Amino acid sequence: MSQVIKSVCVYCGASTGASPTFLKIATDVGRALGENGIRLIYGGGGIGLMGAVADATLAAGGQVVGVIPEHLQQAELGHRGLTELKIVDSMHTRKRMMFDLSQAFIVLPGGMGTLDETFEIITWRQLGMHDKPIILVNHDDYWDPFLDLVDHVIDNGFARSATRQLFSVVGSVGRLLDMLEGEPQTREPSYPERI
Repeated sequence: MSQVIKSVCVYCGASTGASPTFLKIATDVGRALGENGIRLIYGGGGIGLMGAVADATLAAGGQVVGVIPEHLQQAELGHRGLTELKIVDSMHTRKRMMFDLSQAFIVLPGGMGTLDETFEIITWRQLGMHDKPIILVNHDDYWDPFLDLVDHVIDNGFARSATRQLFSVVGSVGRLLDMLEGEPQTREPSYPERI
């Protein structure tokens, strides 16, 4: 990473999940972003982990830009206290705008939408459409099945082993901040950092 990251996109769930620790990691990440002057770009929701990461960033003095499709805003799911809320016409426009506004991507626990966004942003990097860092926060080993699936795809010849180098895995907010601050990462060639 050649520059300090000042604007990140966070992908995460619109629910809080089954464990209270999911809410805690979202809050911790949001607080860390706000305290370190890193602008949060996210899906604009006011509920679940999405709302928690936004609230924590704002409470720590940070800026938050939400991007939400009109149909979700009309369902009153949009966060009402953001620095800026951009209302767009579709999910595709939302994802593209979030990409354009961000220098890096953080993936927290989430559901099908989070999986969709994660696979897409990794695929875009694989295709050479960007070289922005992608960092999975593997809180309580949440992303282990995802990592196992990537291994499975590689082992069965549908992806090259270099696919593992398209994203990084961290186990703590401190390590996440180190990576965003441009600290060189050391990792075994066989897999991203799996803590």
